[in-house]
Amino acid sequence: MNTISMVDHKPSQRLHPLSLLAQAKSRQISGCLRISSNSALWSIYLDQGELLYASYSTDRFERLDRHLRQLSRQAPGLVSAVRVQVRLLFESAPEMRSRICADYRALCWLVEQQHLTPDQVAGLIEELAKEVIESFLLVQEGSYELIEKEKLDEFPSFYRLDLRPLVEFCQERLRQQRTTKPSLPIPSKRPEFTPQTRVPPSVAPNVGMGQAPASREATTANNKAKPTENAAPNAQYTIVCIDDSPTVLQAINSFLDDTSFAIVMVNDPVRALMQVVRSKPDLVLMDVEMPNLDGYELCSLLRRHPTFRSTPIIMVTGNTGFIDRAKAKLVGASGYLTKPFTQSDLLKIVFKHLSC
Repeated sequence: MNTISMVDHKPSQRLHPLSLLAQAKSRQISGCLRISSNSALWSIYLDQGELLYASYSTDRFERLDRHLRQLSRQAPGLVSAVRVQVRLLFESAPEMRSRICADYRALCWLVEQQHLTPDQVAGLIEELAKEVIESFLLVQEGSYELIEKEKLDEFPSFYRLDLRPLVEFCQERLRQQRTTKPSLPIPSKRPEFTPQTRVPPSVAPNVGMGQAPASREATTANNKAKPTENAAPNAQYTIVCIDDSPTVLQAINSFLDDTSFAIVMVNDPVRALMQVVRSKPDLVLMDVEMPNLDGYELCSLLRRHPTFRSTPIIMVTGNTGFIDRAKAKLVGASGYLTKPFTQSDLLKIVFKHLSC
């Protein structure tokens, strides 16, 4: 193994991505080449000059989820419930001491849980690397460092990519983009991409409901989840989900993807009260920890409204202590759902309270 000092941490400077990658190839670098530019971070994992994985911090899990959806056509076990669970487990997880990026840990988990095979992950790594390296080639200013292999925890390797053809492919694709859109300037700082439309999650297992999945309104990948009232015309129950986290809203929306439910998503707790009044839901799922107005206060306000004195209100939280449960009961909450939850956990508590 040949580790070198070419990329000790430096202050922001003029960068030459092609030169950095060429040195990584020619000097057979092993470790993680980490580049920072205008708050964005690229992590390029290498072993003797060959690429093991490449990650880009901007929209990291949007990009991964998009590729997992495409791969789900060949991997029947990769249902929407699994993809949502991946985001719940890893999207907000710290990098930990391993210094291995969260999206790669997510892929390792999918293999460990036998949702993907190593061969499927290898193909996925190549497709992700094309997007990440392409964005990196546009960087003109920033700082970089090399985390040597010895400083990384054991890095499970699924695939090795030759950097040369990969970089040549990305260069050619960038040239084609410039040719077809000559009037668009090349970004000088953080690369910007046209927002991708988020395809609604494929239907999760219906757990004995026996009904066709309801279509959901697509949202753009670079926006937070927004309130929506696109109720299915034959929905039996209206459920309002209140949470400032787009990931949790997406999880609930996916897990309750059935024509029995009309889902109204609200990401602003301050506006939630009026949204609930307008929707007149059969059940409310409410996060506890939200800015400006927490779930306990909001639940208490709803219980004072004559229309919602008996409406089931389920508190969704990562707090599992006795005091937290007692406080939820004190403000009139009907039930308590602990994060992270599975589709089965959610359906069980929803039907329990709707049947009452």
